[in-house]
Amino acid sequence: MAPPSEQSSVKDSTNEANPTYQAPPGRLGNLTVIQNHTLEKMKKELQAEGKYHPIHLTDTHFFVHQGIFVPERHDDATLLRFLRARRFDLAKAKEMLIAAEKWRKEFGVDDIENFDYSEREAVDRYYPQFYHKTDKDGRPLYIERLSRLDVKALYSITTQDRMLKHLVQEYEKMIKYRYPACSELVGHPVETSCTILDLQGVGLGQFYRVGDYVRAAAKIGQDYYPEVMGSFYIINAPYLFSTVWSLIKPWLDEVTVAKINILGKDYKKTLLAQIPEENLPMDLGGTCQCVGGCSLSDAGPWNEVEQIENGQE
Repeated sequence: MAPPSEQSSVKDSTNEANPTYQAPPGRLGNLTVIQNHTLEKMKKELQAEGKYHPIHLTDTHFFVHQGIFVPERHDDATLLRFLRARRFDLAKAKEMLIAAEKWRKEFGVDDIENFDYSEREAVDRYYPQFYHKTDKDGRPLYIERLSRLDVKALYSITTQDRMLKHLVQEYEKMIKYRYPACSELVGHPVETSCTILDLQGVGLGQFYRVGDYVRAAAKIGQDYYPEVMGSFYIINAPYLFSTVWSLIKPWLDEVTVAKINILGKDYKKTLLAQIPEENLPMDLGGTCQCVGGCSLSDAGPWNEVEQIENGQE
């Protein structure tokens, strides 16, 4: 029998709620025969090495490893994120996954939901970082405003360590709550986000002073939460941004770099092609004006679902 063709594909019924949806390549519902084989081989090898013990929950494969790997976090979709990040190189994907689990234990990620970021409102005045509604593909919209950065004031009310803990806390919320709520709304799996990074008025001096945080945040994102970045827009890139970009680019892998769109001041048309104007804050070219400010609203389907479950309209 001839070996499976790379162009052959394995389909499934994961998108019955939205039959017109076609999963992107390398995801459940759109795997080549070889990709599906690699996924199954990854599970078998990890099990044989004693790192996973498969159990079945509602006919979906999950894995648990002696209290380190938890069932809810290691379904096929998650394993595929690590495989895609390493272009389905099984050995590299396994290495990445195991390193991520080691980091989770050392960082205390399983308890991060209890982290109290009490200074969030104060931090928002100097370095807004927030999720806000969705783009036209139903993905959570994440906005970061380096344009408002005041490093001295920022580090007078918080620390880099606490900011990174909050970042990880938000990653966990994204995967546990935001993605499922967005998926429910659009009727198909949502596994990535749309990001806007505003650099208006940012000078080299400001960037250097917050560079350690940006570097650490980039490492957490690409090493421990792979393949969650969808579209990424850098807006209001200053004249000297090429210098800053030359510093940032080496921290990122080529897959991440390929997703980044660098825009100047004429960004509005590009953003509105991807984001409904009613979902984009007014000061970024949209029409949204959340009560109390968009950056602190956490507006999005993840909160709408919670309100419905609590009997609120």
